Parts: sequence; structure tokens; C-alpha cells
Amino acid sequence: MSEQSAPLQRAVPAVSGSRVARWCAGIVESRWFDLAIVVSIGVNALLLGVETYPHAGSLGVLLRVLEWCFRAVFVLELAIRVLAHGRRPQDFFRRGWNVFDFLVIAAAFLPGLNGESAALRVIRIARVARLLRLWPGLRTIMVALLRSLPGVGGFLALAVVTLYVYGMVGWLIFADTYPDDYGSVGQAVLTLFVLLSLNTLPDLIEQGMALSPWTLVYYISYVLITVNLLLNILIAVVVDSWEEARRLEMTERMALDEDRDGVPDHLDRIMISRRLDDVRTLVADLERDLGIDRDDGRPELGTRER
Repeated sequence: MSEQSAPLQRAVPAVSGSRVARWCAGIVESRWFDLAIVVSIGVNALLLGVETYPHAGSLGVLLRVLEWCFRAVFVLELAIRVLAHGRRPQDFFRRGWNVFDFLVIAAAFLPGLNGESAALRVIRIARVARLLRLWPGLRTIMVALLRSLPGVGGFLALAVVTLYVYGMVGWLIFADTYPDDYGSVGQAVLTLFVLLSLNTLPDLIEQGMALSPWTLVYYISYVLITVNLLLNILIAVVVDSWEEARRLEMTERMALDEDRDGVPDHLDRIMISRRLDDVRTLVADLERDLGIDRDDGRPELGTRER
């Protein structure tokens, strides 16, 4: 009986320790806790924006009091998350996001970071980045961007080579006629980089046609290769990293073992579903053998009554 009901006992991770540790674990696993922290971070970010406007001295005092209130809230949040690990509080620091939270919250209490120092403002702004940890959608996007860096690096190398080659060709063609745009290879590359937005394309084509109709080949090939081909490659790299990040997140969710029985939770659900199917099949076989009609629940008149 205990073996079959173990996967359904509770939705929070099993915590070995005092009643306080179990209570903190229940809070950490609740949805309202994350929602409350997200709202606190958002309101704190709004107050940071309010501080950029001129205000009276009384309002400044109020903002400083609210800042200390938010510090207390974030310290309490950090304490609850640490206590939720019971007798192994060091496990809290095994995740990078937890270390980031700890550093951002603890840095505000370092000596010398009081008042309106620039370092303290940077630390307070860094609190907004904690939304990446608490908001699954933003976290997935962040992971996707980080995983796309190797591919983006290759794309940037190809883009630099392409811009340099076209810049050299543009310098050879237009250096004498349009020195402001193509007087050197640096100016030519800068002109072509601005051309990526296609806003200056009509003016450049008009200048080129005044010099020679063959310059149209130069600009058309550049637009096709850089704006269309290279940017589509960049989009493909980011989209592929996005799908990889989503698969990674799904894999992490499937690997959860909240009941600590050595079997991932998704396998627990599959096993329970299969056992329920076996029970239904067994009940159906018993009803058929006993001649029980599901409609009225009474045995059918047949060989069993004889």
C-alpha cells in the first residue's frame, strides 16, 4: 500500500529536517511565492525609475524607506529558500541562479555602498535581472541566447569578412567620386554597415547609377548576400538555439524526482497510469465472469443463478 501511494504523497521535494524546513519548502514550491517576488521586483524597478526624476525631500525619504523594505523582503526570500533545504543548506548554492540571487541581494549590504553611490545603483538595477530566474519564459529566452553564442560568433566572423570584401571593392569603385562615403576601407565598411537597414539604399543606388550602371550589380549582390542570406542565417541560429533550450527545459522537468523514490516523476505518472489500466482490465474481466451488468449493477440471470 505504501509503495503504491508514495508517488502521490506530496508535490514538494522531500526535506529532511525540522518542521520549519518543511514549512519553508512548501512556501518555495507554491506559485504565490514566486508571484509575490516577481511583483516585488517589478515595483522596486518602478521606484528606481521614479528616483531619476526631481522630487521633494519628503519623497526622497519615503523612497529610501521603501528601499530598505524591499531589502528586507529579498533577504526574507533568500532565507526561506535556504531553509527549505533542511539539513543541507549548502545545496542552495549548487544552482547558478541561486548564487546570482545571493550575490545581488548581499552586495547591497557591503560597507561603503550606502547613499547614492553609482555602484549601489548598479546593484539595485541588477535586481531586475532576477526576473530571468523567476519567469520561465524569460529564462528560456536567456538560455537560448547563451546557447546561440557559438553560432552567432561564426556568423559575425562571416559577416565581418563579407563587409570587408565589399568595403574594399566599394573603395576601389567609389573612392575618387564619393570620398565621404568610400574614402577609406573603414568609411566604406561603415557605409555598408548602415546599408544593412536598407534606409540609405535608394540614395546609394542613385549615386552609383550616376557613375556607372554596373554599380547596380554591386549593390544588388551586397543586399542579397548580406541582408537576405546572412540575416536569415542569424535567425536560423537563434531559432535552433531556442528549440534546443526548450528541449533542455523539458528534459530537466522530466528528470525531476520530487518524491525522492529514485524514479523520475514523469515515469511515476506513466507507471500509475499503466497500473490503473491493469485494474480496469481486471475489473472488466471479473464483471464478465460474474455476469454483472454495469447498467443496473445486478447479476444477469444465467448459469450463475442455476
